Amino acid sequence: MLPVEPQTIEFDEQLAVAGASYDRAQVAAIYCIHGTFVGNDVLGLLTELSRFAPGISRALSRCGKRVVDLFTGEAGNYTGEFTTSMEAGLGAGAQRAIPVRLFHWSSQNNHIARADGAIRLIAELARLANELESVKLGPSKQDPAKSATADPRRILLWAHSHGGNVLALVTQLLGADLVARDEFFEAARCYYQPWLRQTVDMPVWQQVRELLDDASHPLRRLELDLVTFGTPIRYGWNAKGYANLLHFIHHRPPPRGAEYSAPVPLELLRARKALDGDYVQQIGISGTNFMPLPLAMRTLLADWRLDKLLEYDVARESILTRLRHGQRVPDEGTTLLVDYQGIHPRVYRHIAGHGLYTRRKWLPFHCREIAERFYGGS
Repeated sequence: MLPVEPQTIEFDEQLAVAGASYDRAQVAAIYCIHGTFVGNDVLGLLTELSRFAPGISRALSRCGKRVVDLFTGEAGNYTGEFTTSMEAGLGAGAQRAIPVRLFHWSSQNNHIARADGAIRLIAELARLANELESVKLGPSKQDPAKSATADPRRILLWAHSHGGNVLALVTQLLGADLVARDEFFEAARCYYQPWLRQTVDMPVWQQVRELLDDASHPLRRLELDLVTFGTPIRYGWNAKGYANLLHFIHHRPPPRGAEYSAPVPLELLRARKALDGDYVQQIGISGTNFMPLPLAMRTLLADWRLDKLLEYDVARESILTRLRHGQRVPDEGTTLLVDYQGIHPRVYRHIAGHGLYTRRKWLPFHCREIAERFYGGS
C-alpha cells in the first residue's frame, strides 16, 4: 500500500524533476486518454451518423465533448487545462518541449466502442510515427541508420478507466500474429464494411489493418510506455505491444481477506465516501457492458462477435459471483495500490473513488512515480 496526500507547495518542482527524467528517456509525446461516458459520443448516435455524414459527425462530436467537459470538469476526465499544466510543468525541467495531447474516443461502454478507440489510437500513433520519421530524415544531414536510435521514439500514454482497456486492445493488435489480427478484423468486419459491399464506410479500420501488416512501418519502432488509472480488469495485455506497463488503483485493504483484494460485499454508504477505494474499478468487469443502439444492427452484431472473441475464456458465472472474487490487480504489468488521502466528501467530486486520478492535484505524484518506475527518476 502507498498512502499519499497532495503536496501543493512542491507542485512545480516535482513536475520539473519528472520532466527532466522524461527528457533523458527521450519521451517524444504524451497522450491522455479518458474513460467511459466522458467522450465525444456517449450514446453512439454520432458514430452511426459518421457513416453518412462524417463532417457533420466530427463537428457535433467536438461540440459534445465541450459540453461533457463543462459539466464533468476533472472528475474522471482529462481536460485541456490538465494537459496544459502537465506540458508546462514537465517542460520546465526538460531541455525540449514534450507535447501532451488529448485523445478522444466515443466512450461507450461496450467492446466495439473500445475496439474502435484502439483502431483510432493506432492510427494516431502511426501518424505521429510518420511525423517523427520525417523530422529525423528531413532537413538534417544525419545518417538515418545512426539517427534512428538517437531521436525520441518513446511515447507515454496515460489512460483512465476503460481507456486502459482501449490500450490493452492496442497492445493485442500490435503484438498479435497475422492469424490473430485477421480474427479480430473479421469479427468486427460488419461494423466498418456494409453487408454485400466491398467498400468500407469507416476507412480508418481498413487503413489500420493494412499498416499493421507492414512490418517496416515507423509505428513498429515506437516504444510505448503505458499507464492506467482505475482500469477495470477486462482484457489481457500483449507484452510484444508495449515497453512498460504500470497501473494505479485507489485501494484500502478490507478488514477481512487478502490485503490486495477489494471489499466484498459492496456497501453503498461506504462507496459514497470512497472509504474502501475505487468501487467503479471493482465492478467494471466482464458482464457490465451496455448494449449498443438496438437499431444499429451492424454495430450490435460486431459487439456480439467481439464478446465471443475477447472474452471467450471468461468463466460463465454470474456477475455477482465474479464480484465476490474482489480482484483488484491485473496479471500483467506493475500495480500500485494507492491510498489517496484528502478525498472530497461529495460523491460527484470523486465518483465512488474512481474520478480522483484525473485531478491536477495528483499530477506531480503520478509523474514522479512514473519517472521512478519507468525511467529511473532523478
